[in-house]
Amino acid sequence: MSVTANEVILRTKGILPVQKLRILAEAGIISASEEYPIQDNQFQPNSIDLRLGETAYRVRSSFLPEGETVKEKIDKLHQYTFSIREGAVLEPNCVYIIPLLEELSLPVSHYPSQKSLFNGKTESGFRLIADENLTARANPKSTTGRLDIFTRVITDYSQRFEEIEQGYQGKLYLEVVPKSFPVKVETGQRLNQLRVRHGFTVLSDQDILRTHGSDPLLFDEDGEPLAMDKVNVNNGLFLSVHLKGEPGDVVGYKAKKHRDLIDLSKLNHYEVADFWEPIHAGGDDHIILEPEAFYIFASKERCRIPRHLAAEMIAYDTGSGELRTHYAGFFDSGFGGTVEDQGARAVLEVRSHDVPFLIEHGQTFCSMKFEPNSEIPEFVYGSGIQSNYQGQGLKLGKQFKQT
Repeated sequence: MSVTANEVILRTKGILPVQKLRILAEAGIISASEEYPIQDNQFQPNSIDLRLGETAYRVRSSFLPEGETVKEKIDKLHQYTFSIREGAVLEPNCVYIIPLLEELSLPVSHYPSQKSLFNGKTESGFRLIADENLTARANPKSTTGRLDIFTRVITDYSQRFEEIEQGYQGKLYLEVVPKSFPVKVETGQRLNQLRVRHGFTVLSDQDILRTHGSDPLLFDEDGEPLAMDKVNVNNGLFLSVHLKGEPGDVVGYKAKKHRDLIDLSKLNHYEVADFWEPIHAGGDDHIILEPEAFYIFASKERCRIPRHLAAEMIAYDTGSGELRTHYAGFFDSGFGGTVEDQGARAVLEVRSHDVPFLIEHGQTFCSMKFEPNSEIPEFVYGSGIQSNYQGQGLKLGKQFKQT
């Protein structure tokens, strides 16, 4: 993708990298108000962080606004409204809708004859020249999932959460439901992130295996690339759960109930023991999950995302057990470092629904799908951009004191 005069040109399909997201912001495709201009540190290797706006609406239930705007739906379900400019507390298991500071004006056409990217507006002068229209997808950020905050982006007239169709022009809204802890939020904080796609090309299982053979994606517990016959693929790359360790090793955490609030602005602040019950390795290599309790585990495999790819963790198939795993789905290019860095464990956020559920060390737990970047990002995930979870093992959110 490049800019020639007033043209935005897309030559290759895939996830748009950071340098192209900046161009979209310059073009007004991704925009914000003058009071809250887009900040440079919102741009990640394959995504842009989305920021909370000034107002939260407490509503009676979650919803999809098919056939209506989000605001019209809020008006029907609204209970009360409050400002979060100076910070406010969201209570567990309550549904809140918070308009985001960012808006989208996705092109309605991708043909060279297009006069504008803005559906008839002419002030920008940009034209999109591409094989397909742009679409977008949102996901919670890593810290959001680790705090057990359930979030989903909603758009006007949408039939699906998180998915933003070609040609969408309007506001973005975030559904926020704290599950385990009350959380204090304020305007400008970032709970979700947005990726923009030119086309939608997912690597096949054969592509995943070929990539792993030349540029390893998974490593065993000794840091060696996983043997090809051990790589589990089936419409994505599967990971398993890590529950084994020396006696006394912490292999997971269970959220405590009825705890004090967590202020999202306070980093490395809270004592782990005040909010989490550690789960220690035992001789049985299995754990029975309590219904509706929230757990943090790590993957058995160490994984890495090459520079030319972006990945997303997929929600667990309930046909394999009444589990939800991994609220936070995006893995940026560069996660896990180079082959020499031997990857990093994926942190798994887990809740069993309805019934107690047995999990065992090495049990298949989640899958990752991979998409190509349209170009190599100017920078990748890691210490160079102060990424919080590079090289991680089992790690809680950044609000907790790290040992």
